[in-house]
Amino acid sequence: MSVYTRNGDCGETSLFSGEKVGKHHTRVEAYGDVDELVSSLGVIRALSDNEKTGKELKGIQQDLMTVSAWLATECGSPQRRHLAPVNPRKVTALEKRIDEMDRALPALKSFVLPGGSPAAAYTHVARTVCRRAERKISGLYASLEPQPPEAGTILSYMNRLSDYLFVLARSINHESGIKE
Repeated sequence: MSVYTRNGDCGETSLFSGEKVGKHHTRVEAYGDVDELVSSLGVIRALSDNEKTGKELKGIQQDLMTVSAWLATECGSPQRRHLAPVNPRKVTALEKRIDEMDRALPALKSFVLPGGSPAAAYTHVARTVCRRAERKISGLYASLEPQPPEAGTILSYMNRLSDYLFVLARSINHESGIKE
């Protein structure tokens, strides 16, 4: 199978559910930002020496691939039955990990300027990509009537993930002995 198909040469792409849409479509924009986030997390994994963080980020990348599949599938499509469920327990797991990392950090007394170690600095970049993806997903779901059942869980997951990335960046710097 060839990597290139030439099917998108006119500015259209096919969703997982089979519909052709413009590459500028809100749905494509949303899962495109999630794809960028998945790649950003890969960079952080490559920069980090912490095995636990690498394992966590790989799991999050897998979760985001599930999110992307839902975003790439129209609501009425029979393809939805093939998608892995979006598990609300993933939101709770992020919250627990945020709390665990936060307990080991000094209290915040001011805004944090992104920077520090390369891994922490790129984690801040990933956080902003996550926020952008969240805004695009929110816009997509706001345009749909009725709201699909997975919308709330996906939006909560993305919101919590950006919080996780903020605390992770702080944690990476803290573990490296780098002051904020």
